[in-house]
Amino acid sequence: MSDIRSDRQQGRLRRMFSRLAASSEDLHAEELRQGVEETGCTPIASCQDRQEVSVSGTLRAVTLRPRAGVPALEAELFDGTDSLDVVWLGRRSIAGIEPGRRLVAHGRISHQRGRRVLFNPRYELRPVGSE
Repeated sequence: MSDIRSDRQQGRLRRMFSRLAASSEDLHAEELRQGVEETGCTPIASCQDRQEVSVSGTLRAVTLRPRAGVPALEAELFDGTDSLDVVWLGRRSIAGIEPGRRLVAHGRISHQRGRRVLFNPRYELRPVGSE
């Protein structure tokens, strides 16, 4: 019985020290991975080409980048496992789509220039400060 208690205490100490030694980016990534599990979304790292998915994460960057002469709003979505590009064609801006915002996006994955991309996804903005 004392061996089990000792193992639990060592496990707690190990987790505490690993959190203290981890960078803020590592802690943020871990928090995002937990959020993916809680929402039931697919981790971006496991998304396959042409797969219909629901992904969640934080928008890292948002840029306006024309594609073939058409305005396109692009955002990088990071979930703690990997990132993908979310692209809204024909849009110059969308209210609430800004760096640091949490988002759940639904659509079909494609690959372009070696990166995962979701074109014109359905999306849900998560309340600020929520998972």
